[in-house]
Amino acid sequence: MWTTRIARKSNRCPFLALWWQSAGTTIRSAVLLLIAVLLAASPLPTWAATPDPVLEWIGVMNDTVITAHTAPNVTSRIVALVSASVFDAVNGIEPRFRPLLVKPDAPHSASQGAAAVQAAYAILLQLYPAQSAALATRRDASLMALASGEKADAIAAGVAWGQRVADAVWTSRLSDGFNPTPPPFLGVLGIVGTPAAVGFWRPTPPANAFGATPQIATMTPWVLRRPSQFRLPPPLALDSPEYAKDLNELKDWGVLSGSKRDADQSELALFWALNTPLAWDRIAAQISAKRGLTLTENAHLFALLNVTLSDALIACWDSKYRYVFWRPITAIRAGLTAADADPGWEPWLDSLPVNPGTPAHPEYPSAHSSMSGAAAFILAAAFGENTAFTVTSEIRPGTRSFASFSDATAEIVNARVFGGIHFRTSCLRANALGAAVADYVTRHAMRARGDEGDDDRD
Repeated sequence: MWTTRIARKSNRCPFLALWWQSAGTTIRSAVLLLIAVLLAASPLPTWAATPDPVLEWIGVMNDTVITAHTAPNVTSRIVALVSASVFDAVNGIEPRFRPLLVKPDAPHSASQGAAAVQAAYAILLQLYPAQSAALATRRDASLMALASGEKADAIAAGVAWGQRVADAVWTSRLSDGFNPTPPPFLGVLGIVGTPAAVGFWRPTPPANAFGATPQIATMTPWVLRRPSQFRLPPPLALDSPEYAKDLNELKDWGVLSGSKRDADQSELALFWALNTPLAWDRIAAQISAKRGLTLTENAHLFALLNVTLSDALIACWDSKYRYVFWRPITAIRAGLTAADADPGWEPWLDSLPVNPGTPAHPEYPSAHSSMSGAAAFILAAAFGENTAFTVTSEIRPGTRSFASFSDATAEIVNARVFGGIHFRTSCLRANALGAAVADYVTRHAMRARGDEGDDDRD
């Protein structure tokens, strides 16, 4: 990956300006005073006592994204921005891996924990300025926790370095193609009712929203050479027996009323209608805490996981907006012929109280399964395939338990079918797409120093 050597100055806040413009006892006194004020301001909150700032700020990111109701497709970019910044900030102090974007250029005495905190904070502040007060409170509490065991100069140096890295990563991705917002994508809406519209996407009820974030299909990936690098073959032919099998399964199992689902199958479909990147980050954090990963190991794990999730979503979107395949609700209501049409059919996910119905983008392949296949690959490589874990959902109560990562991805495939929003083949191929992206990212980014491995660029 290309790397960037960044400028030494930052005017992001008065504290950082003081760090760069002052020297010797002046800066040490200022930092000590700041930390003393923070420590005296309030008792240490329980959520600030996490021993690993990387895990702590993965949690802060989770809470921030959920508070803002950010969609999963947009979240995939956010988690990559945060984790890439944290990784290059931590790794830049004691380099153990090849950097992602920013060359190591930090004082060796700088606090890695403080660098991680500031890098995550700075990116989240750019993305969620409306939550600036809450983020500042969390950042200050994290630095207070570090102050109980680290020197003020080390924390100040870490904060300054973390800010520099976050600024560099942020700047490098301003031109990634996510912005500006493109014109509304309507698919074949203008020709519905003609033969040319059969098999192709158009806005779906109940919201009938425009196609979501079509620009992601052409975004600059983090590691992949191009969005189309792992483009899938076309979706199943509409006159194939395989398509008929998928359609009939979904029509019976994914319908709102009178389906073949049992109670648990209905519940799991709702449970998994969550924010996919956040769910896999929560899973990774849970396992990491149990295994006792170090701060550096966590910075690497979450950067690898979240950069992969972002590139998997870009690869998914490339195929989605290349083939523009219709959603099940359209396929069933319109039918291939008038005799096949079932205009009253509704999917089970229409029962969701918040954001009900079919997601507003083409069906093939499944975004959830693309990202889940990628995440399962990364976490199985890190912890072993047969790792037991539980997962929570921000939209449903309770937890679900799994004995392996493949058990989870298999349930997610069922969840999308039972929800009435994805054909099974779309999910299975998406899992394979995500795994292919994860394999490529693993072989080409953030490898251990001295480990050349498979670094071809095919």
